This record gives sequence, structure tokens and C-alpha cells, in this order.
Amino acid sequence: MSGETAPLSFVDPHAGEEAGSKAAAGVRRVATTTMGCKVNQFETEAIRQALRGAEYELVPFEAEADLYLVNTCTVTSEADRQARQLVRRALRRNPEAFMVVAGCYAQRDPEAVAAIPGVDLVLGNGEKVDVHGLIPDLEAGELPQVMVGDPDEASAVPEGLLTRFESRTRGFLQVQQGCDQSCTFCIISSVRGGNRSVPVRHVVRQVDRWAQVGTREFVVTGVDVGSYGADLEGGADLAGLLAAVAEREGDFRLRLSSLDPSHITDELIGLFREEPKLCPHVHLSLQHGDAKVLKQMKRRYGPSLVRERMAALREAAPDLVLSADVLVGFPTETEAAFEAALALVDELEIAYPHVFPFSPRPETPGGRIPEKKQVPPQERKARAARMRELGAQIRQRVLERAAGKPQRVLVEEPDRHHPGWMRGRAATYLPVRIPEGWVEPGEFVECVPEQVEEETLVARR
Repeated sequence: MSGETAPLSFVDPHAGEEAGSKAAAGVRRVATTTMGCKVNQFETEAIRQALRGAEYELVPFEAEADLYLVNTCTVTSEADRQARQLVRRALRRNPEAFMVVAGCYAQRDPEAVAAIPGVDLVLGNGEKVDVHGLIPDLEAGELPQVMVGDPDEASAVPEGLLTRFESRTRGFLQVQQGCDQSCTFCIISSVRGGNRSVPVRHVVRQVDRWAQVGTREFVVTGVDVGSYGADLEGGADLAGLLAAVAEREGDFRLRLSSLDPSHITDELIGLFREEPKLCPHVHLSLQHGDAKVLKQMKRRYGPSLVRERMAALREAAPDLVLSADVLVGFPTETEAAFEAALALVDELEIAYPHVFPFSPRPETPGGRIPEKKQVPPQERKARAARMRELGAQIRQRVLERAAGKPQRVLVEEPDRHHPGWMRGRAATYLPVRIPEGWVEPGEFVECVPEQVEEETLVARR
């Protein structure tokens, strides 16, 4: 869809009549749900804030609403299937509700989304943040069913500042949009457009706004966050942006999300060594551990660079904990290549691998490889299970090594599964459970967890 220069629009001939009947009672209650990445979560929060400003009542997605909005992901065919399932489930609760489907699946295949029974409006990534202003025309039946434009023409982030994130404790701080890579397995660059960076001054103002209402952790995110600043002539790179944010007053911390190994610069490593506000945790956009597979994916690095950068990063931040995106079952992945990926994940100690089997996308080079050359679906599934099991083993040993060591924990919420306890996370991202009443949610606590239970560090007063 990145080649479109004007919105697509087509309307079922009876769409206006249906909209008119649906609108008899008017839209007052709106429910939203988010699929996929932290960028989507940031954008949904912007949508929700705009809806509040327009005086709509926000209700849980599981409740009966007058309008449902599903902000979709399309990274795999499974994500597309789940989006369709969410639409059907919501409309079972209220068949008369308006249904708006937005985001990456809508951007990639608007015709397929529009064909889902009950869908009234399909919005691309550039159009979805305006949904609050579109509702009156939707009620009146005066909108095309599909409004999807060129993602390159959308702003990097929604205009204006978010007054707060849904969780006052943590906020996803989107600093960048789009991707200039063309990885052979990935559809995201075509549905998000090219790299666009948010000016430092805007990011700093957003941090100041959230810090004033008690946000204590900022998860710095983007579609390809390591490319931050490449489009800003003479502007800061990612390390410069983080340094500028860290200078702001307040007791908060910064966490990095979805970082390409090739973007881990010496300046960034130096910041991990020197800046106490920067969490010793990185989520890597790793994808694989075999040199040939990485090359055929058109990644910008090989295993040797990953090892070298991770060694330097661990030297700067000895308590570093890693999470990572790991793709298994790419068409050229032999059993030996998969074993190489397992070995690298184990060597790097990736405690939280986000594992997903390869999902062919016809729009990508990887998706056009003949089926006979693809890894069979059942084998992809089996390899994904093996990778997740390895991740569980690594996670357990990382947690056990952390037990008995001082941790600064940001307390988030009551633990629903353990009455009388609160849940939070250490700066390393490791989950920690502490007794209720120690501190309030949104506060930091210094503690020494004594043991590991159910993949969680447990601390007692």
C-alpha cells in the first residue's frame, strides 16, 4: 500500500442504510483494543485521549459498546486471523454497534478487512488517529467504507502531547515511525512507510508532561527505533536523544525497545555505562543466529557483529538482561541453521525471546519462495516450541542469578493471582513480587529478592 497517493474508497451500496439504522441511538460508548507492538499501543492511547476530549465514554473492550475499534497488527497471518476473531467477538456482544478496524492489517489489505461481516469503517495508519472526528459522519452514513492513504504521508506521531498514558506508572514513548529496511520476510515497511523521527524538543515535552502526572518509566519505542535521527539534518541520533531526555528532572527511568544490533553504537554503549536512568535491559530485533539466514533476510549484521556488540554492552552494564524477536522457519532455514540460532540465543542469554514462526507474505520476497522450498508449517511450529523452551531455561537461570542481589523495583499493580502481594519490575525487566503495603503503585522500592517462584523474583520485608 505504500505506493498509494490518495485514500482508497469504496462503499457497499447498502452501507449508508445500515449505518443509518445503527446510528438510531447514537454513539456514546466506545471500546478499543490493541494488537501487536508498542507503537500501536502508543497510537491507541492517542486515539483514546482524543475520544475523551470529544466526550465519548470509554468502556472495556469486553463490555457492550456503541462503537468498537480494533487497532490491528499484520506481522503474521495469525495476527490477521486474530483481528478477524476480535471483530466477530465484539459484534456478538452488540450486533448493532459500529465496527472500525484500523492499523497495519487495514493498511495492508483494506479490501479483505472491509469484507469482514459487520465492519463499517477501515482506517489506515495515517487516518486512524482522527477517528474521534469521523464518528458523526460515520453515524450519518456519509463516509466511504475504506479510508487508507499513503503511510509515508502520515506524521511520525499524533499531533499534540498525550496528557498521560493509560498506566500512570509506565508510558510507551514513541520517538520514531516507519522503516527504511526491506527485510525479505517483513511487511511492516510497506504499511508504516519510511523512517520519520520525532524532534527532540517534542519528545522532551512529552516526557515532562508525563513526569508531572507520575509516570516513572518511559519505554522508548519506534518501528525501527535505532534509526532515530537519520532523517533529521544535523539532529541528534538515538544516544543523543536518550541523553537529552535523561537530563530532565524527576525520578524516572528509560527502557529501550526493539533495537537492531547494528544500531548499538559506541555512544549508546557509553550511555549504558554512565547514565543511571537507562535500564540495563535491551529488546533486540535479532531475528536469527545463522549468518546465511540473516543475509537472506537482508538484515544489516551477522552473528559476529551481534556477539561483539553484546559483549561490549555487557561490559558496560554487567546486570544486562536481554529480550529479543526471534523468527524461526524462514524458507532457507535448515536444521543446522536452526541449531545455530538456538546456540546464539543461548550464548547471548536471551531470557525473553519473542518467538514467532515464519508467516509467508505474498508481498515480500520471502513469501514468494515456492511452497516446496518452505519449511513445512508443522516443523515451523515444532522449532518455535523448542526455541520457547530454551528461553524458559535461560530465563530461570537469569532469575536465579538475580536472587539475593539488590533490586530497585517499580511497583505497578496488585498481583491478581497472589492476594496480599504487589507486582513490579526491576530495572533489568525481571518481574518482582513484594508484599502489599510496602509502597504504593507507581513508587520505587529497594529490595533484595530471596527466591524465584513461577518465573518471578519474590522479596519480603
